[in-house]
Amino acid sequence: MGANKGSEFDTGFATHQGMARTANEDSYLVLPDIGIWVVGDGMGGHKYGGLASATLVEVIGSVGQPVSAPDLLARFEDRVIKANRALVDLSRQERGVIIGSTLAAVLVYGTDYACVWSGDSRVYLIRDNRISQITRDHSEVQELLDQNILNAEEAETWPRRNVITRAIGAANEPDLELIDGTLSSGDTFLICSDGLTSHLNDDEIFEIVNSTPSQIACDELVAKTLERGASDNVTVVMLRYRPPDRSIKADSARPERQIRDIWE
Repeated sequence: MGANKGSEFDTGFATHQGMARTANEDSYLVLPDIGIWVVGDGMGGHKYGGLASATLVEVIGSVGQPVSAPDLLARFEDRVIKANRALVDLSRQERGVIIGSTLAAVLVYGTDYACVWSGDSRVYLIRDNRISQITRDHSEVQELLDQNILNAEEAETWPRRNVITRAIGAANEPDLELIDGTLSSGDTFLICSDGLTSHLNDDEIFEIVNSTPSQIACDELVAKTLERGASDNVTVVMLRYRPPDRSIKADSARPERQIRDIWE
């Protein structure tokens, strides 16, 4: 299994501060040749939110070129730990103010992928003309949904729907979740902050993303969010796998909520 070639991925990205915010606290990272795509949504208000997400993507950006899938994951996790430590240290210097960032990332080496996240930024997979949310929000409202305390309609207007239960910088050690699988030609991943999903549902996202070039789709997603008021910062990163002259068969058992041996 060889290293990644950036030309195998149609990548797009777009971000906007939105209509109600005076600063953009989201950050993103796009490194197709290394196999990393990241979105971070900062917490800590105007002063610290942007710093938190920018610190996260800056540290992750130093991963270097991996030599295997396990090496890519190890490098990535090492950088996340370092970013977490930097944010925790900054929080202590600022007398305990919360300084953190969500993390949603897609890692690819060869034909294997992993989605890694902490918080409520999301990763979607579009495959075989269907969209599925790969990640599960680490949020208070999601926990209430899981416990059947709230239904989907109630969750949309829950006053604490934006309270997250995990973030990079929120604890001494980062708490990450990972799902992995095998790529199929045409697989499309969309990574986004909750500024997108607050205004567009999954079907609307699918209609814009499916079969649309990545950069055009990202621009249209942000534009549609702005049309609907964009009450928060919005960031989207999209990648579509287009291997040349290969036939990659999708594994119907993927994605799974476990770490496969290839990433260990």
